[in-house]
Amino acid sequence: MANIINELKEKIKGKGLKIVFPESNDERIVEAAVRLAKEGLVNPILIKTDKGIPEKFDTSKCTIIDPKEYEEFDKMVEAFVLRRKGKATEEQARTMLLDENYFGTMLVYLNKADGLVSGACHSTGDTVRPALQIIKTKPGIRRTFGYFLMVRDNEKYIFGDCAINPNPEAEDLAQFAIESAKAAEMFGIVPKVALLSFSTNGSAKTEEAEKVLKATKLAQEANSGYAIDGEMQFDAAFVPSVGIKKYPGSKVAGHANTFIFPDLNSGNIGYKIAQRLGGFEAMGPILAGLNSPVNDLSRGCDSEDAYNTSIITAAQSLLN
Repeated sequence: MANIINELKEKIKGKGLKIVFPESNDERIVEAAVRLAKEGLVNPILIKTDKGIPEKFDTSKCTIIDPKEYEEFDKMVEAFVLRRKGKATEEQARTMLLDENYFGTMLVYLNKADGLVSGACHSTGDTVRPALQIIKTKPGIRRTFGYFLMVRDNEKYIFGDCAINPNPEAEDLAQFAIESAKAAEMFGIVPKVALLSFSTNGSAKTEEAEKVLKATKLAQEANSGYAIDGEMQFDAAFVPSVGIKKYPGSKVAGHANTFIFPDLNSGNIGYKIAQRLGGFEAMGPILAGLNSPVNDLSRGCDSEDAYNTSIITAAQSLLN
């Protein structure tokens, strides 16, 4: 994983990218932010909370913003009400924007920051909900999703969606395939995308297999320029000898490195099997499909996790 992070550091260093950290009361977050600032990787923005910022850290190279004293708060409220299109009154907006996650997300939306990292002491919902309401998904993208970068020695793979959508439709899976290919490129992977199923190349005729086949066709018809194929079982996607037998003529079968799971059950189980039995490091979930990057940390994360996720978030911002 270290080599990948070092490669991303070279991409973001000196770009002046600003990453928002709403959880400035958390020592893990502040330690990561101070380190990022010291190394010149990003310009951290710490959102001040009622609990204060741990005094043991030198935050002189970080920008600290208190929502209660923010000079452009009225403009932010106006922009929020407009963005919510009648779903929030001005009074509601003033209350909601005192929440550090909503405030930080608005900084990203207003182009005063390039991305946001939260979740060390907030739930996934607290992190993702403001992003979906304010930043929203890219044009043509129906849903955000979460992928994992799986690393073992020199092997690198993308697994998605493993975090967000319980039962995505074919249209969603097609978009996940294309967006995951873009993510793979960010990590130096030449993407070969397999849409996974318990069926390979029409071997089973069920509603579940047909959904994956439809998704494959939609992804291919999008003319993204990426190698995308399916439906196929994991062994057909990954093992060359099996791929040749089960899916002759496919440019992906037997050589896939980016895997799209048909539902959240299989995706979540799949990455954890690879992690626990296969000895892979799992970096993520990394959210994709948003107009600007927002990433959700685990509440069990450490400072290194926050540091690495921030680097990935900064790199994602260069793709938008």
